[in-house]
Amino acid sequence: MKKILVFILVSWTSSIVAQSKFQKYFDSFAVKGSTTIYNYKSKEWIFTDIKDADVVTLPASTFKIPNSLIALEYKAIQDENEVFKWDGETKSHLGTVINAWNKDTDLKNAYKNSTVWLYVDVAKRVGRKTYQRTLKKLHYGNGNLTEKGIDFWNYGEFSISPRNQIQFLIKLYEGNLPFSRSTINKVKEIMISEKTASHMYRDKTGWTRKNGIDIGWWVGYLETNDNVFFFATRLQKDEQQENPNFPKARREITKLILNEVMGQ
Repeated sequence: MKKILVFILVSWTSSIVAQSKFQKYFDSFAVKGSTTIYNYKSKEWIFTDIKDADVVTLPASTFKIPNSLIALEYKAIQDENEVFKWDGETKSHLGTVINAWNKDTDLKNAYKNSTVWLYVDVAKRVGRKTYQRTLKKLHYGNGNLTEKGIDFWNYGEFSISPRNQIQFLIKLYEGNLPFSRSTINKVKEIMISEKTASHMYRDKTGWTRKNGIDIGWWVGYLETNDNVFFFATRLQKDEQQENPNFPKARREITKLILNEVMGQ
């Protein structure tokens, strides 16, 4: 019993140290939130805020990772190159017109540009029952798909925690998901955002708003020559608060913490 208690205390102390150690990065961008990291080689979890790691919120466009898997596996689209026709109506996000959304596109580019309307069209083809059944198999999110709108990942009560995001990403990396190898490989390919001789990022950002709060995500994993680091950063702010750092802070804070974790 004493050994168990000591282990719990040590684990909790480590989390507190990490929180204090990395808070400077959040402060430098004047943002609130957390970063959760999993070191695949050492099997170690690193938290900047261990409580926040288990708090659930809307996944926003990070849901494009499982959504792409589902769309390809269940043939909701022919393949990642099928062209979807833009309807001619101007598309915007939180009041800002996104040029990349206002033209024909395919899954590869829609993922890269976070083109909401393509994934809404995909969701209509997939159907809510298929999502409900598949997300349960994936152990992804809280399973609450009661939102009447099509994009339940942006609005409503469907939610996921940073820790759950990483648990799902680990299964994706290992190929341990109820999808074909072909589907998994295609999604892994479109997830690549940065690739060099020494490392590669596979990831997705997300940004939505609920009850007057902006929710910004960056989730994914960093592959180095000898290890893999999974990460989930989530930032939140009042929608009335002007902070031009908010969009870029998701990536930059994560990379600063990863560099420190890797000893760079």
